[in-house]
Amino acid sequence: MDKLKFIEKYKNEEERLLVSKLFDKIMLAEKQNKIQITDFLSPIELTLLKDTLNKIGFKNFKVFGGTKDSQRNVIIIFPKKMENIFKEDKFNYNSICKCIRISGCSENYEHKIYLGGCMKLGVKREKIGDIVVFENGADILVSEDVVKFLVNNLNELTRFKKCKIEVINLEDITKKQQEYKNLKIIVSSLRLDNVVSELSKTSRSKALEILKQERVFINYKCEMKATKLVNEKDVITIRGKRKIYY
Repeated sequence: MDKLKFIEKYKNEEERLLVSKLFDKIMLAEKQNKIQITDFLSPIELTLLKDTLNKIGFKNFKVFGGTKDSQRNVIIIFPKKMENIFKEDKFNYNSICKCIRISGCSENYEHKIYLGGCMKLGVKREKIGDIVVFENGADILVSEDVVKFLVNNLNELTRFKKCKIEVINLEDITKKQQEYKNLKIIVSSLRLDNVVSELSKTSRSKALEILKQERVFINYKCEMKATKLVNEKDVITIRGKRKIYY
């Protein structure tokens, strides 16, 4: 497996860095005989890395996000000696991720408030997984290495000063209910440029620019072809805009 030749196939610098880090973790897992874990990945990043793992024929990995339909996940790379632990579902996921529960808030804050609070304290986005918002609080999935810092400092933020901050087991995370909005658009054809134009509420020429900027994804894979036909049940993501379940 030639790491450099494989990485050179990717034109996007962010993708090359992401894939490079994945190769490093595979080598460390094999060399040190210990599990290695990625940061929390967006659906687009996760799809890219899963494709990479499939292309190189690597099977000793597990995707985990803490909830059934998690949007942000980590990839766990494990050595051969731990194969049975994962096959038999005996691995303790609480050892790699933690859930911080914020409860008793004075208001029903939105997702962005909880995320913004963590990031305001200096925690990077990739250290934060899904955030399940409930009445007057939220459950926040975080990497194990930042949990102590967040628990000790979230109460320093004005919004959370009087809230209860605690670490709970992953099994006790509040069940998440996905919320969807129906969006009706009319297009002359199911070509991707037409769909992007309508979803972005912009001109066809601007839609073509968005495609060229590699900001459009179908089922979390980048798509630049304007004539690509959109199919039923496709997930269309426009970076900087929105995600649509077609």
